[in-house]
Amino acid sequence: MSNQTSVTEFLLLGVTDIQELNPILFVIFFTIYFVNITGNGAILMIVILDPRLHSPMYFFLGNLACLDICFSTVTVPKMLENLLSTSKAISFLGCITQLHFFHFLGSTEALLLPVMAFDRFVAICRPLHYSVIMNRQLCSHMTVTIWIIGFLHALLHSVMTSRLSFCGPNHVHHFFCDVKPLLDLACGNTELNLWLLNTVTGTIALTPFFLTFLSYFYIITYLLFKTRSCSMLHKALSTCASHFMVVCLFYAPVLFIYIRPSSGSSLDQERIIAIMYSVVTPALNPLIYTLRNKEVRSALNRKVRRWL
Repeated sequence: MSNQTSVTEFLLLGVTDIQELNPILFVIFFTIYFVNITGNGAILMIVILDPRLHSPMYFFLGNLACLDICFSTVTVPKMLENLLSTSKAISFLGCITQLHFFHFLGSTEALLLPVMAFDRFVAICRPLHYSVIMNRQLCSHMTVTIWIIGFLHALLHSVMTSRLSFCGPNHVHHFFCDVKPLLDLACGNTELNLWLLNTVTGTIALTPFFLTFLSYFYIITYLLFKTRSCSMLHKALSTCASHFMVVCLFYAPVLFIYIRPSSGSSLDQERIIAIMYSVVTPALNPLIYTLRNKEVRSALNRKVRRWL
Protein backbone atom coordinates (compact mmCIF):
# COMPACT_ATOMS: atom_id res chain seq x y z
CA MET A 1 0.00 0.00 0.00
CA SER A 2 1.18 3.52 -0.70
CA ASN A 3 2.12 5.73 2.24
CA GLN A 4 0.95 8.83 0.36
CA THR A 5 -2.65 8.53 1.58
CA SER A 6 -3.93 10.22 4.71
CA VAL A 7 -7.24 8.35 4.58
CA THR A 8 -7.23 5.25 6.78
CA GLU A 9 -10.83 4.23 6.17
CA PHE A 10 -13.75 4.86 3.84
CA LEU A 11 -17.46 5.20 4.57
CA LEU A 12 -19.72 3.19 2.25
CA LEU A 13 -22.90 5.24 1.81
CA GLY A 14 -24.85 2.15 0.75
CA VAL A 15 -27.76 1.47 -1.56
CA THR A 16 -30.04 4.34 -0.60
CA ASP A 17 -30.01 7.53 1.46
CA ILE A 18 -33.48 6.75 2.89
CA GLN A 19 -32.70 5.12 6.22
CA GLU A 20 -36.27 3.87 6.72
CA LEU A 21 -35.85 1.49 3.77
CA ASN A 22 -32.79 -0.25 5.22
CA PRO A 23 -34.65 -2.99 7.20
CA ILE A 24 -36.77 -3.85 4.15
CA LEU A 25 -33.74 -3.90 1.87
CA PHE A 26 -31.92 -6.11 4.39
CA VAL A 27 -34.68 -8.74 4.21
CA ILE A 28 -34.81 -8.59 0.39
CA PHE A 29 -31.05 -8.82 -0.15
CA PHE A 30 -30.59 -11.46 2.56
CA THR A 31 -33.24 -13.61 0.86
CA ILE A 32 -31.60 -13.18 -2.55
CA TYR A 33 -28.19 -13.99 -1.09
CA PHE A 34 -29.60 -17.10 0.63
CA VAL A 35 -31.10 -18.26 -2.69
CA ASN A 36 -27.73 -17.64 -4.34
CA ILE A 37 -25.75 -19.66 -1.78
CA THR A 38 -28.30 -22.48 -1.64
CA GLY A 39 -28.88 -22.76 -5.40
CA ASN A 40 -25.29 -22.45 -6.54
CA GLY A 41 -24.12 -24.62 -3.65
CA ALA A 42 -26.55 -27.36 -4.74
CA ILE A 43 -25.34 -27.17 -8.36
CA LEU A 44 -21.70 -27.28 -7.26
CA MET A 45 -22.42 -30.27 -5.01
CA ILE A 46 -24.20 -32.38 -7.61
CA VAL A 47 -21.63 -31.56 -10.30
CA ILE A 48 -18.92 -32.87 -7.97
CA LEU A 49 -20.80 -35.88 -6.55
CA ASP A 50 -22.82 -37.15 -9.55
CA PRO A 51 -20.63 -39.16 -12.00
CA ARG A 52 -23.20 -38.59 -14.76
CA LEU A 53 -22.38 -34.89 -14.70
CA HIS A 54 -18.61 -35.35 -15.04
CA SER A 55 -18.48 -33.78 -18.49
CA PRO A 56 -16.97 -30.50 -19.80
CA MET A 57 -20.33 -28.72 -19.85
CA TYR A 58 -20.98 -29.41 -16.15
CA PHE A 59 -17.33 -28.86 -15.22
CA PHE A 60 -17.69 -25.28 -16.48
CA LEU A 61 -21.13 -25.01 -14.84
CA GLY A 62 -19.53 -25.97 -11.52
CA ASN A 63 -16.94 -23.23 -11.99
CA LEU A 64 -19.72 -20.74 -12.73
CA ALA A 65 -21.60 -21.76 -9.57
CA CYS A 66 -18.41 -21.35 -7.49
CA LEU A 67 -17.77 -17.92 -9.03
CA ASP A 68 -21.35 -16.77 -8.35
CA ILE A 69 -21.09 -17.72 -4.68
CA CYS A 70 -17.75 -15.98 -4.22
CA PHE A 71 -18.68 -12.97 -6.37
CA SER A 72 -21.72 -12.09 -4.23
CA THR A 73 -19.89 -12.89 -0.99
CA VAL A 74 -17.35 -10.17 -1.76
CA THR A 75 -20.01 -7.43 -1.53
CA VAL A 76 -23.31 -8.66 -0.06
CA PRO A 77 -22.31 -9.53 3.56
CA LYS A 78 -20.72 -6.09 4.02
CA MET A 79 -23.76 -4.45 2.44
CA LEU A 80 -26.10 -6.37 4.78
CA GLU A 81 -23.98 -5.34 7.77
CA ASN A 82 -24.11 -1.68 6.75
CA LEU A 83 -27.89 -1.78 6.27
CA LEU A 84 -28.32 -2.52 9.99
CA SER A 85 -25.33 -0.59 11.33
CA THR A 86 -24.80 3.09 11.99
CA SER A 87 -21.09 2.67 11.29
CA LYS A 88 -20.49 2.07 7.59
CA ALA A 89 -16.71 2.21 7.74
CA ILE A 90 -14.32 -0.05 5.86
CA SER A 91 -10.56 0.13 6.30
CA PHE A 92 -8.33 1.30 3.46
CA LEU A 93 -6.82 -2.19 3.15
CA GLY A 94 -10.26 -3.79 3.35
CA CYS A 95 -11.53 -1.48 0.61
CA ILE A 96 -8.65 -2.31 -1.75
CA THR A 97 -9.05 -6.01 -0.96
CA GLN A 98 -12.77 -5.87 -1.77
CA LEU A 99 -12.03 -4.03 -5.01
CA HIS A 100 -9.45 -6.66 -5.96
CA PHE A 101 -11.65 -9.70 -5.39
CA PHE A 102 -14.67 -8.03 -7.00
CA HIS A 103 -12.78 -7.47 -10.25
CA PHE A 104 -10.95 -10.80 -9.96
CA LEU A 105 -14.14 -12.87 -9.73
CA GLY A 106 -16.16 -10.65 -12.08
CA SER A 107 -13.60 -10.70 -14.89
CA THR A 108 -13.06 -14.46 -14.42
CA GLU A 109 -16.80 -15.03 -14.88
CA ALA A 110 -16.78 -12.77 -17.94
CA LEU A 111 -14.03 -14.96 -19.44
CA LEU A 112 -15.74 -18.21 -18.45
CA LEU A 113 -18.95 -17.49 -20.38
CA PRO A 114 -17.34 -17.56 -23.87
CA VAL A 115 -15.55 -20.79 -22.89
CA MET A 116 -18.96 -22.30 -22.08
CA ALA A 117 -20.28 -21.01 -25.40
CA PHE A 118 -17.32 -22.60 -27.22
CA ASP A 119 -18.10 -25.89 -25.46
CA ARG A 120 -21.68 -25.75 -26.81
CA PHE A 121 -20.35 -24.86 -30.29
CA VAL A 122 -18.11 -27.95 -30.36
CA ALA A 123 -20.87 -30.18 -28.94
CA ILE A 124 -23.40 -29.10 -31.58
CA CYS A 125 -21.27 -28.36 -34.65
CA ARG A 126 -18.52 -30.96 -34.14
CA PRO A 127 -20.28 -33.74 -32.21
CA LEU A 128 -18.06 -36.57 -33.52
CA HIS A 129 -14.90 -34.77 -32.41
CA TYR A 130 -16.32 -33.40 -29.14
CA SER A 131 -14.59 -35.84 -26.77
CA VAL A 132 -11.26 -35.35 -28.56
CA ILE A 133 -11.39 -31.54 -28.67
CA MET A 134 -12.94 -30.93 -25.25
CA ASN A 135 -10.68 -33.33 -23.40
CA ARG A 136 -9.96 -33.04 -19.69
CA GLN A 137 -6.54 -31.46 -20.23
CA LEU A 138 -7.87 -28.68 -22.47
CA CYS A 139 -10.76 -27.93 -20.10
CA SER A 140 -8.38 -27.72 -17.15
CA HIS A 141 -5.93 -25.49 -19.02
CA MET A 142 -8.66 -23.10 -20.19
CA THR A 143 -10.11 -22.87 -16.69
CA VAL A 144 -6.75 -22.23 -15.01
CA THR A 145 -5.89 -19.63 -17.69
CA ILE A 146 -9.06 -17.58 -17.22
CA TRP A 147 -8.67 -17.63 -13.41
CA ILE A 148 -5.07 -16.38 -13.76
CA ILE A 149 -6.06 -13.66 -16.26
CA GLY A 150 -8.87 -12.55 -13.94
CA PHE A 151 -6.48 -12.37 -10.99
CA LEU A 152 -3.88 -10.35 -12.91
CA HIS A 153 -6.53 -7.99 -14.26
CA ALA A 154 -7.79 -7.32 -10.73
CA LEU A 155 -4.25 -6.97 -9.40
CA LEU A 156 -3.60 -4.21 -11.93
CA HIS A 157 -6.56 -2.17 -10.66
CA SER A 158 -5.96 -2.83 -6.95
CA VAL A 159 -2.28 -1.86 -7.14
CA MET A 160 -2.89 1.25 -9.26
CA THR A 161 -5.77 2.39 -7.02
CA SER A 162 -3.82 1.79 -3.80
CA ARG A 163 -1.00 4.01 -5.10
CA LEU A 164 -3.31 7.02 -5.45
CA SER A 165 -3.34 9.80 -2.86
CA PHE A 166 -6.55 10.03 -0.81
CA CYS A 167 -6.38 13.15 1.33
CA GLY A 168 -9.88 14.61 1.30
CA PRO A 169 -13.41 13.22 1.67
CA ASN A 170 -13.76 9.48 2.33
CA HIS A 171 -17.47 8.97 1.58
CA VAL A 172 -17.85 6.32 -1.14
CA HIS A 173 -21.13 6.77 -3.01
CA HIS A 174 -21.65 3.04 -3.43
CA PHE A 175 -22.38 -0.08 -1.39
CA PHE A 176 -18.93 -1.54 -2.09
CA CYS A 177 -15.46 -0.35 -3.06
CA ASP A 178 -15.15 -0.07 -6.83
CA VAL A 179 -12.65 1.74 -9.01
CA LYS A 180 -14.89 4.55 -10.30
CA PRO A 181 -16.20 5.75 -6.90
CA LEU A 182 -12.68 5.67 -5.45
CA LEU A 183 -11.23 7.65 -8.36
CA ASP A 184 -13.75 10.38 -7.58
CA LEU A 185 -12.17 10.70 -4.11
CA ALA A 186 -8.52 10.67 -5.19
CA CYS A 187 -6.53 13.88 -4.83
CA GLY A 188 -3.95 13.22 -7.54
CA ASN A 189 -4.06 12.65 -11.28
CA THR A 190 -6.31 9.69 -12.16
CA GLU A 191 -6.04 9.81 -15.96
CA LEU A 192 -3.93 6.64 -16.12
CA ASN A 193 -6.36 4.79 -13.85
CA LEU A 194 -9.32 5.87 -15.98
CA TRP A 195 -7.49 4.85 -19.14
CA LEU A 196 -6.74 1.42 -17.68
CA LEU A 197 -10.34 1.04 -16.55
CA ASN A 198 -11.75 1.96 -19.96
CA THR A 199 -9.15 0.06 -22.00
CA VAL A 200 -8.30 -3.06 -20.02
CA THR A 201 -11.67 -3.62 -18.34
CA GLY A 202 -13.43 -2.65 -21.56
CA THR A 203 -11.41 -5.28 -23.42
CA ILE A 204 -12.11 -7.89 -20.71
CA ALA A 205 -15.83 -7.15 -21.04
CA LEU A 206 -16.21 -6.62 -24.80
CA THR A 207 -13.97 -9.38 -26.17
CA PRO A 208 -15.71 -12.27 -24.32
CA PHE A 209 -19.06 -10.68 -25.15
CA PHE A 210 -18.38 -10.76 -28.90
CA LEU A 211 -16.75 -14.22 -28.75
CA THR A 212 -19.80 -15.59 -26.97
CA PHE A 213 -22.21 -14.22 -29.54
CA LEU A 214 -19.90 -15.32 -32.36
CA SER A 215 -20.16 -18.88 -31.05
CA TYR A 216 -23.94 -18.65 -31.00
CA PHE A 217 -23.99 -17.13 -34.47
CA TYR A 218 -22.07 -20.15 -35.80
CA ILE A 219 -24.33 -22.52 -33.86
CA ILE A 220 -27.52 -20.99 -35.24
CA THR A 221 -26.08 -20.80 -38.78
CA TYR A 222 -24.98 -24.43 -38.61
CA LEU A 223 -28.35 -25.60 -37.33
CA LEU A 224 -30.32 -23.65 -39.92
CA PHE A 225 -28.29 -24.84 -42.93
CA LYS A 226 -27.13 -28.29 -41.84
CA THR A 227 -30.03 -29.55 -39.75
CA ARG A 228 -33.30 -30.21 -41.51
CA SER A 229 -35.04 -31.71 -38.49
CA CYS A 230 -37.10 -29.16 -36.55
CA SER A 231 -37.07 -31.34 -33.45
CA MET A 232 -33.26 -31.55 -33.51
CA LEU A 233 -33.04 -27.79 -34.06
CA HIS A 234 -35.37 -27.15 -31.13
CA LYS A 235 -33.47 -29.54 -28.86
CA ALA A 236 -30.09 -27.97 -29.68
CA LEU A 237 -31.33 -24.42 -29.19
CA SER A 238 -33.01 -25.27 -25.90
CA THR A 239 -29.69 -26.68 -24.69
CA CYS A 240 -28.06 -23.30 -25.33
CA ALA A 241 -30.97 -21.20 -24.05
CA SER A 242 -29.94 -21.38 -20.38
CA HIS A 243 -26.41 -20.21 -21.09
CA PHE A 244 -27.66 -17.51 -23.45
CA MET A 245 -29.94 -16.10 -20.71
CA VAL A 246 -27.04 -16.05 -18.24
CA VAL A 247 -24.87 -14.22 -20.79
CA CYS A 248 -27.50 -11.52 -21.32
CA LEU A 249 -28.11 -11.06 -17.59
CA PHE A 250 -24.39 -10.74 -16.87
CA TYR A 251 -23.05 -8.67 -19.77
CA ALA A 252 -25.85 -6.11 -20.18
CA PRO A 253 -25.36 -4.31 -16.83
CA VAL A 254 -21.56 -4.77 -16.86
CA LEU A 255 -21.24 -3.16 -20.28
CA PHE A 256 -23.53 -0.32 -19.17
CA ILE A 257 -21.37 0.45 -16.11
CA TYR A 258 -17.83 0.02 -17.43
CA ILE A 259 -18.15 1.02 -21.10
CA ARG A 260 -20.20 4.19 -20.66
CA PRO A 261 -18.34 7.36 -19.65
CA SER A 262 -18.50 8.35 -15.97
CA SER A 263 -20.59 11.39 -16.83
CA GLY A 264 -23.08 9.29 -18.76
CA SER A 265 -24.86 7.76 -15.79
CA SER A 266 -25.94 8.93 -12.36
CA LEU A 267 -24.77 7.46 -9.07
CA ASP A 268 -28.23 6.02 -8.42
CA GLN A 269 -28.26 4.32 -11.83
CA GLU A 270 -24.83 2.79 -11.23
CA ARG A 271 -25.83 1.48 -7.81
CA ILE A 272 -29.03 -0.10 -9.13
CA ILE A 273 -27.22 -1.73 -12.05
CA ALA A 274 -24.44 -2.95 -9.74
CA ILE A 275 -27.10 -4.63 -7.61
CA MET A 276 -28.33 -6.43 -10.71
CA TYR A 277 -25.03 -8.03 -11.72
CA SER A 278 -23.51 -8.52 -8.25
CA VAL A 279 -26.58 -9.58 -6.24
CA VAL A 280 -29.52 -10.57 -8.43
CA THR A 281 -27.89 -12.29 -11.43
CA PRO A 282 -25.80 -14.78 -9.36
CA ALA A 283 -29.02 -15.85 -7.61
CA LEU A 284 -30.89 -16.25 -10.91
CA ASN A 285 -28.23 -18.45 -12.55
CA PRO A 286 -29.00 -21.64 -10.58
CA LEU A 287 -32.74 -21.12 -11.09
CA ILE A 288 -32.21 -20.77 -14.84
CA TYR A 289 -30.07 -23.90 -15.09
CA THR A 290 -32.17 -26.11 -12.82
CA LEU A 291 -35.47 -25.08 -14.41
CA ARG A 292 -34.28 -25.54 -18.01
CA ASN A 293 -31.80 -28.40 -17.69
CA LYS A 294 -33.31 -31.88 -17.34
CA GLU A 295 -30.03 -33.52 -16.32
CA VAL A 296 -29.47 -31.06 -13.48
CA ARG A 297 -33.07 -31.49 -12.29
CA SER A 298 -32.76 -35.27 -12.43
CA ALA A 299 -29.48 -35.21 -10.49
CA LEU A 300 -31.02 -32.98 -7.83
CA ASN A 301 -34.07 -35.24 -7.56
CA ARG A 302 -31.86 -38.32 -7.15
CA LYS A 303 -29.88 -36.67 -4.36
CA VAL A 304 -33.02 -35.45 -2.57
CA ARG A 305 -34.65 -38.91 -2.75
CA ARG A 306 -31.46 -40.52 -1.45
CA TRP A 307 -31.32 -38.16 1.53
CA LEU A 308 -35.02 -38.68 2.30
